[in-house]
Order: sequence, then C-alpha cells, then structure tokens
Amino acid sequence: QVPLVESGGGLVQAGGSLRLSCAASGRTFSNYAMGWSRQAPGKEREFVAAITRGGSSTYLVDSVKGRFTISRDNAENMVYLSMNNLKPEDTAVYYCAAAARRYYLPREVTHFTSWGQGTQVTVSS
Repeated sequence: QVPLVESGGGLVQAGGSLRLSCAASGRTFSNYAMGWSRQAPGKEREFVAAITRGGSSTYLVDSVKGRFTISRDNAENMVYLSMNNLKPEDTAVYYCAAAARRYYLPREVTHFTSWGQGTQVTVSS
C-alpha cells in the first residue's frame, strides 16, 4: 500500500486548465506505475491516464488525449495530471492511484491497488 494525497482540484470554466498533484509517502514510490482515474456522480470509476515507474511511457484514454498530460517526479514522490481545454464532461472526482507491482503500464481501474481520497474537479459551461 502506498499512502497518496491529491490536491489541485477546483472550479474552472470550460476551456480552462488545472494541474492536479499527488503526493506519495514512503521510499518505494519509484517501484510503482502510477495513474489517475475519475468518477462522475452516478457513474463508475473511469481510468484516465497512467505512467510507468521511471516515467518513460504514458498512456491516456482517447477522451483526454491531446488535452491531458501525466508526469511524475520520483525524487519528490509526486505524480501530476495537467489538464487543458477542460470540458464540462471532465467534471468528476479525480483519484491518484498506485498500480500493482506486476503492471508496467496499467490501463484499467482494476490494475490499481492504492488510492488517494480524491479531489473534485468541476468544469462549468
């Protein structure tokens, strides 16, 4: 288990930008691929983006490609989700997560085993 704390959510107008941050505790952060998922009211949690342990590879779902970027800083135990050109349909609680050790580049919610408490992102039209 990796303790995770997200921050950076808020209210933004459509077309705006936000940068979410996730702080991890412990000395083994670089051993885990990391990712972001989101959950809108009344919907299931949806995988959004992932990054490998060293940060050399990333994966984003089609709905956010070209608008979102995932990055990490292993020296600071941080992972980020930069979101540009936000749309009302991006409104959700965003969760940072650490993947099970066997996944190089996770691509499903079920690949993650440690979760943060979430941060709300609201995009107004």
